[in-house]
Amino acid sequence: MEEKTKINTQNPESITYTTEELSFTILGGIKLEGLDRLRVTLKIEVANRKFKHYLNNPDIADLALRQNLDLYNDIQVEKLIRRTAERLEVGSTAIAKAIADITNQLEVYRLQQIERSATASNNKKIILTEDEITEAKEFLSETNLIQRTTVYIGKSGVIGEELNRILMYIIFTSRKLSHPLHIVSLGSSGTGKTHLQEKVSELIPDEDKLEITTLSENAFYYFGQRELSHKLILIEDLDGAINVLFPLRELQSKKRISKTVTFKDTRGITKTITLTVEGPVSVAGCTTKERIYEDNANRSFLIYLDESSEQDNKIMQYQRELAAGLINTDEQEKIKQLLQNTQRVLQNIKIVNPYATQLQLPKEVFKPRRTNKHYLDFIEAITFYHQYQRRWIDINTGEIIYDPQVERSEIPIGAIAKHREEIYIETTIEDIEEANKLMKEILLRKADELSGACRNYFEQLKQWLQTESKSSFTNYEARMALRENHSNQKRYMLQLQLGHFVKQIKQKEKSKTHHYEIVSAEEYKQLKNRIGTVLDEILQQLKTRCPEPVEGVHQSKPVQNKNELTNTSKIKRNKKSSKSSQKDNEDLKNNDTQETEAAE
Repeated sequence: MEEKTKINTQNPESITYTTEELSFTILGGIKLEGLDRLRVTLKIEVANRKFKHYLNNPDIADLALRQNLDLYNDIQVEKLIRRTAERLEVGSTAIAKAIADITNQLEVYRLQQIERSATASNNKKIILTEDEITEAKEFLSETNLIQRTTVYIGKSGVIGEELNRILMYIIFTSRKLSHPLHIVSLGSSGTGKTHLQEKVSELIPDEDKLEITTLSENAFYYFGQRELSHKLILIEDLDGAINVLFPLRELQSKKRISKTVTFKDTRGITKTITLTVEGPVSVAGCTTKERIYEDNANRSFLIYLDESSEQDNKIMQYQRELAAGLINTDEQEKIKQLLQNTQRVLQNIKIVNPYATQLQLPKEVFKPRRTNKHYLDFIEAITFYHQYQRRWIDINTGEIIYDPQVERSEIPIGAIAKHREEIYIETTIEDIEEANKLMKEILLRKADELSGACRNYFEQLKQWLQTESKSSFTNYEARMALRENHSNQKRYMLQLQLGHFVKQIKQKEKSKTHHYEIVSAEEYKQLKNRIGTVLDEILQQLKTRCPEPVEGVHQSKPVQNKNELTNTSKIKRNKKSSKSSQKDNEDLKNNDTQETEAAE
């Protein structure tokens, strides 16, 4: 019996199939998407020139036929068979049989490749060892978790930007929630916006993020339906993704995008199909153009990079130490791995904030509806990050699944993975206090009439005038002292005059130079005090009242004894050396000092 011919897929871009007379080559391979069609580019040529009719016709023997077609389209296949039979003088039955065999084998090969691709995608998820899980849980169970995380982010190689780096890390962590947060980094060119985003994103597992430099207009619609779900999307420069800003906004707001496209089936009939990509996603981007991307910025937290000379000195000193080999890069990699593992052990469970109805925003905040949602979602993200310090409660029964106060309790991760929607944790006053500390600067920017860049210029201008004991200034004097670009200064001064932050004063006789003075040097400090006062007063009221959870919110049953816990398997705890603990405490104190100085 004649042995069946098999396709040769050793080179996936040039798949071959050979019979006694003909050789078939599939140029460019096949696409794995769209199982309703099988488009190929076929090259058909003579395989065996020893046949008598080829010896008599050498021109036919050297002839090759190339055709692009859909192997599922009968009309196209029939035309190819007739054309090949006429050109190469081969029986149409043999050609039809060969093409049918090629089609069958390509179907099997494509399904194998799809399965292999899915397996490779699943293999990207890292399976942690017991020791790694224990270490990550212990880190998340530490007191002063936010401050400790800030220190560890610094040890991973992020220099300065203490407030911005922890804000960004918490927002990146929120990708696992049903309402993720988004962030846009703003600053002038060369201040390290992309570098900060890149370094903090290194602390997020690779399987949970998607880095983008540039995208075509419809690129987002061709991801798999759940491929972007709970992913972190990193955009190096919003200028490079300007074509996808609309679908990006829809993913942020509606948590899904859809697009209807047309296609032709195997019979040539035009039909429509709807492409749907589901979120939610957390989006991070960088830009120097705050006003241009206002629609995207309204949906995001805005952070402004530190452009002070102190930050310049910190970065340059780190660069020198790195070049001199004084930085322990191995320790940095270990810290990165630890923080990535903490992200992997965080479980996506429901958050309930029993204090939500008593929280208020300062009246000075612009666009309060959207900002209020950001504030509540940020508190939720803080609670989520502290989940190993909170009781895990069954919604239906009120039973405590996990209690961090009981030493022998352990979270049954497998059971929780199947019943996440039936388990919740509650926000505490401590979570709100942590959120308020980090949100004060964000709310201050949301309440400021000036853009971030203009505000930075204005505050530097105030400081320079105070240092020089000057009450008025000219544009030239300010530009030279602050080393500001002429076009930028012109834009800032126009904004300051329209907002009545500076005013033009009477010129000296025979002088064509315009002189200006600041209307109020204390306006920003007063705004900061008003916002801080509102948040502090509400927090103090919560601490004083210690109210019960709001009616209608699921309440947990009190723990009678340790036997009520559903799982009593003991967590292995590795005690840290006293030297390491002492070093961490010193870093925490230094970090608190830096934050206090920055706030002042």
